[in-house]
Formats: sequence, C-alpha cells, structure tokens
Amino acid sequence: MNAPVDVGRFGSGKPVRRLEDPALVTGRGQFTDDLQREGLLHLVLLRSPVAHARIRSVDTAAARALPGVLAAWSGADLAAAGVQPMPNEVPFPRPGGQPGATAVRHVIATERVRYVGEAVAAVVAESRQAALDAAEAVMVDYEDLPAVADPLAAIAPGAPALCDAAPNNIAAEMNHGDAAATAAAFARAAHTVSVEVVNQRLAPASMEPRVVLAEPVDGRVQVTLSSQMPTAVRDGVAACLGLATDAVRVLVGDVGGGFGMKTGLYPEDVVVAFAARTLGRPVRWCATRLEEFTASVHGRDQLTRGEMALDADGKVLALRVRSFANVGGYAMTVGVAIPLLVGPWVTTSIYHVPVIDLKLTAVMTNTTPTGAYRGAGRPEAIYLTERLMDAAARQMKLDPAELRRRNLLRPEQFPYTNPMQQVYDVGQFEKILDQGLALADWHGFAARRADAKARGRLRGRGIASFLEWTGGGALGEQVTVNVRADGIIELATATQAMGQGIATSFAQLAVDVFGVPIEQIRVLQGDTDRANGFGSAGSRSLFTGGSAVQVASERTIETAKNLAGDALEASARDIEYHQGRLTIAGTDRGIGLFELAGRQPGARISVAGSATAGAPSWPNACHVCEVEIDPDTGAVEIAAYASVNDIGRVVSPVIVRGQIEGGAVQGIGQALSEKVVYDENGQLLTASFMDYALPHADGFRGFKTVFDTSVPCTTNVLGVKGVGELGTIGATPAVVLAVIDALDAAGLGRDAEKVQMPLTAPTVWRALQREFDRVGLP
Repeated sequence: MNAPVDVGRFGSGKPVRRLEDPALVTGRGQFTDDLQREGLLHLVLLRSPVAHARIRSVDTAAARALPGVLAAWSGADLAAAGVQPMPNEVPFPRPGGQPGATAVRHVIATERVRYVGEAVAAVVAESRQAALDAAEAVMVDYEDLPAVADPLAAIAPGAPALCDAAPNNIAAEMNHGDAAATAAAFARAAHTVSVEVVNQRLAPASMEPRVVLAEPVDGRVQVTLSSQMPTAVRDGVAACLGLATDAVRVLVGDVGGGFGMKTGLYPEDVVVAFAARTLGRPVRWCATRLEEFTASVHGRDQLTRGEMALDADGKVLALRVRSFANVGGYAMTVGVAIPLLVGPWVTTSIYHVPVIDLKLTAVMTNTTPTGAYRGAGRPEAIYLTERLMDAAARQMKLDPAELRRRNLLRPEQFPYTNPMQQVYDVGQFEKILDQGLALADWHGFAARRADAKARGRLRGRGIASFLEWTGGGALGEQVTVNVRADGIIELATATQAMGQGIATSFAQLAVDVFGVPIEQIRVLQGDTDRANGFGSAGSRSLFTGGSAVQVASERTIETAKNLAGDALEASARDIEYHQGRLTIAGTDRGIGLFELAGRQPGARISVAGSATAGAPSWPNACHVCEVEIDPDTGAVEIAAYASVNDIGRVVSPVIVRGQIEGGAVQGIGQALSEKVVYDENGQLLTASFMDYALPHADGFRGFKTVFDTSVPCTTNVLGVKGVGELGTIGATPAVVLAVIDALDAAGLGRDAEKVQMPLTAPTVWRALQREFDRVGLP
C-alpha cells in the first residue's frame, strides 16, 4: 500500500500559498487583453466632451470612408437595429410617493448626453489606430445645455433637469425609522451632538482596466471580459440584443482587480457584442485610463448631517440623519440602493440605538453614474456613526473608547434586531474592543504623544469599533464537483476571482473533505456554460460559495460510496472513504476514487450541491490608528495601525490578512488622498493618476492585524463571516479621527471636527490656520 499523504497542511485554517500566484508572477496570466484571435477587429468609442447637451446629429460618413474601417454607428443606428436600453429600474419612491425616476440609458447616447465620457458613437476597424483615427473623424453636433455637478445645486430651484420625470433631479428618497420618537428622544436628551461629513466621490482604479472581447462561436455570441458577475453580463447582453440567454456565453479569465466597479452590465459590453454579431468577426475594446475615470462607475459621494442624542451617562437615545447621495447622470439600481438601503442597514453599527430617523435622497447630476465600490454604503454609514461617537466623547470629556463601551450591544442581547430590522446572529463586541485597545497600547498613548511633541510633531489617535453586513443580498450558491479519471477534482462555481484568492480558499475546503493533495483540486470560474449565479460582490464568495463547496464535496463522497458499493458488490453503508480511496469497512478491498470515476459514463463523477445562508453575516472589528502631523506642512503620516477582526472561522489565514490590510489601505486612501473632482460645468478635473492620488505602500508602517475566530457565524454551514470589505470600512474613520484628535490637541478643540476628507497636506495645514470648507447642507 502507498504511504498516507499528508494533506492536513493544505486544509482550511492553514497558511497555504495562493494557487493563483505562480501563473501571475511568471507572466502566464490570461487577462482579456492578452487573448489573440484571428481576424480580430478593434472597437473605439467616441465620448462626449461636454457634460450636458442635446445631440443634434451624428455624422459617421467620413469615419466609414477611412481605410480599414468596417463600421461606424451612432446611438440612433443601434436603436434602429433593435438594441435595447440598459436594463434598469429605480425601485424606491420619490418624495410624495411617486415612482423613482431616471432617464433611459442607451448603450450609446441617442438624443442627449448627461455626463462627460458618455459614448456617442462607436467605430470598428482592422487596427486600433485606424479605429482611433476614425473616431476622430465622426462629427457630432451638440446643443449645449446647462450642467450641474453638485447634488445640492442640482435640487435647487432653477437647476437644469436631467430627467423629465424628476424635474428637481431627485431620483428617489427614503425615510427610515420613527421621526416623532426620535424628536422626543432629542427633546429629553442631556447631550446632543451633530456633524456634517463629506464622503467624497472615489474612482475604484483597478490595476487592469475594463476589457471586452466578443466573437461569434457556433451561432452564439461569446463574450470574454474582466468582470465580477459573468451571469449578470450574460443576461444583460442577451436582453439588450433581444437574444435568449443560451445564445450568449460569457467567459472571464484573470481579473486585475474589481473592488465592486466590475459588477454587472456596462454599455460597452453590449456594444462590443453587437459589433461581433453584426460583423461576424471577433471584436475587442480595451478602456484607456481616461475612459476608466470618466465612464466606469464611481463610488461614495454623499453629503450628510448626523445628529446623536445621549443621556447624562452617555447612553445613546436616538440618531438622526439627513443625507444627499450624488448618483450621477443616470440613477442606476445599485447606485440608488447603496445610499438609500444598504448603508442604513448598518448605521447603528454595534451600538444599542433605540430609535432612528433617516431621510436619504438620491440626486442626479451631470457626472458619471455611481455604483458599487468596496464596502458600498457601509463605509459611509460607519464613518458618520464613528464621527458622532467621537464628537460626543469630546463634548462629554470622556475617553472615546469608554463612550463606545457604554453603548455596545451585549452578548445576552443576541440575536439582536436593529432599528432597520436587520438581525445580528452573534457578537461579542466588548471582547473585540478590549483586544483592540490592548493591541494598540491605547493607554500608553500619552507617552507617544509627548515624544512626538518633543520632535515638533502633532500626534493623534483614532478608534473605529464597528460591524458590516455581508452577503450581497444573494444568500444562495451552487457548486458542481467533477471527479475525473485523470486524478483531478474540478469545482465549478459562479463566484468570480478578481485577485482575492478565492480559488485557494475553495481548494482548501475541498481538501478538508476529499483528503487529497491540493494540487489535485482545480477551481473553474468565469464560464456561464459551466456555472451561473450572483457572482462575487458584497463579501459573499466564501460565505455562500464556500458553503456550497463543502456541501457539494460531501455529497460527492456520498455518491461515490454508492457507486463503490455497486463496484465492490457491497452495501453503500459499509463503504468508508479516506484520502481518495473507498474501501469495505474492516477489509482491504477497495477502489480508488479516480479509478471509480473512470468507470462512470463520461469518465467522471459529477455532483451538484447548493447552500443557502439563513441570513447575512455580521463581521465586526476594532481598528485603532495613530498619526503624526508635520505642523509646518500639514503632511499626515500613519504612525501605527492595529486591528482586531472578528470574521468567524478563517479558511485561508494569508488571504484573510491580505484582504484586511489591503482593504485598510484603500480606506486610508479615502481618508488622506483620493477624490474625484468635477468643476461647476461637469468637467472632470481628476482624469488621470497625475491628478487622482492613490495611496503609496511606502506611506505606511507595519500593521498589527489579529483575527478572533471564537465567535463563528451561525447562518452558514462553515461558520465564516465576510471579510473582503471590513478593512476599508474601519480604516477611514480610524484615520480621520486620529487627525481630528491631533488637531484638537493642537488647540483647535471642537473646530477640528470641521475637517473633511481627503485630509491632504494643504487641507490639514489650512485647518491649523482655522480655515475650513463649508459643506452647506440645507
């Protein structure tokens, strides 16, 4: 007999090197722009240089006459060919109960453009350069219209309207909670605090831009692209082209980052598919970085006033919020749901807040539409709540950690239903807080501040204790397991890799069940002919997909036992399985799993299994940041960063650490440097990395990152909680509150709370001179 294989070091909970990395670091990755096709054509989109205009005419004749050009289309041409508008609805009411409203979004604008970068024509040519030249030859006659880029200006009387059904540019508005009870709580409160905060607009800025390759294959349209949601793209392309879903196949190879921006359908996906189907040849479009900044969805962009009422002991009595979300030129379903519903779900966070009054408005402006960006609503909500907690602690002259402690939900309160009717299954928030304070040496801060002062620097500390909602609103997932005769076990899933290492985590879970070396596990993703489902967003991949891997793998073993019983002429009840071999209990008679697969039709054992979580998961954490400020320049340096994260069971420790710390860097980027800026005419001023400042790795000292796995989630079979966005949610408030603390100690007092992100050196320097930008909320 062969010696037993030591597979334990590859199972869940072990620090396995990522399976995805060897191909990527050796240049063998297969990104969409790497793919070559015989007869490949190139598509280029002509985009509007103005933010708001009527399209009087689009003349493509000169473009079509150029050498190498096969086609040039306007939006009207595509509409005449039967291409349908983007599938979209606003499932939230407008003020007064009227239906939510937005303009119809065509894949190429037909009568009107509503933001700089909206496509007005498409050109297809034999080479990219020929397509670029032809796009410049397209003549578009615009009738300029007044533009508005600021959401508060957009709802002011006399502002230019983007949509006839919403003359005041309000796409939708939601009220949550009990306004009367909240007002009564404020009336009896011993303390009230308020803050006005800006969650500035952000560009996701993935390393790989969006790329789409479409080609006719066996009478179908095959679309290969960089996406987090292959099935959504398939369904959307089919709907826009009037095809059955099985007439479209979507493939996704390696994805160089998504961060939420590559979820769902984009107009370009449809245009490229239309071109391939019409011309009968492969067609590819690759976004330039300028196109990514102007035409890929942006994130955040909310202006908010928050108020908190507390009793004499610092217990929160009520929370009141008024917020305006800039959803851009078209109010897309996700772009509206994030500020009006998803964010509110976590507004009260890990605290007991008896009553709330939230009034949230989605406003259309002449800017790029917004959508999902890492955290999607939860960072905005948690940022506001943590800002209010610190403001209250400052007013009451309490340690900010102590005020949080007084309001934490206690273990005996679980399951706990928050004011948004969201149910938290488990939580030990004080335990996480205590660990976070200890890891950060919270009580030793005074000495570090004194040392910084002696060096002429201002030191501050900030804390964020919080939770988040995960699951993406889609709690079910299916995985198909194929045991092949060649010794490979395939896992086919509709979740999608985008750099987060999910294939490694899935393989580790399969090792737990099958007991074979991890090299024999192959994870198949990104093929709608193999698996369909929601995709990867909302920190759901392991939470739902991982659970399905376990269920499908266990079901495969049971199926194999039945098949082995037949092959060995024994009862399936007497069959035992261990490390790839099935034997009759108490004997040495048996058969290998892969040999058994070779005897089956198709030389494989194929089993599907699904899992549905009972409810979302609620990961939580305590993040503590310390900063140092150069008072002469206002430059901010991250001096220390510590976090304790309750994410339930950990399957891949290395990957989880990368997710938490990488997410934190993105949150720090929002706090200190990143901001999409438009001028008053809707012109984008931050359209390249020369003007849009991403965080640099050399700007951070070592992170202290700890995981608490003692409180597993009870709503899924693995006990895991989502992790992909947790770091982003905690980092932004922790960093900003540290800067505010430093400014407060420098003599600004409560005025320090007036600073707004990003806290660039000029912004902080101006704050030290008591100069602040006014938010101007009504």
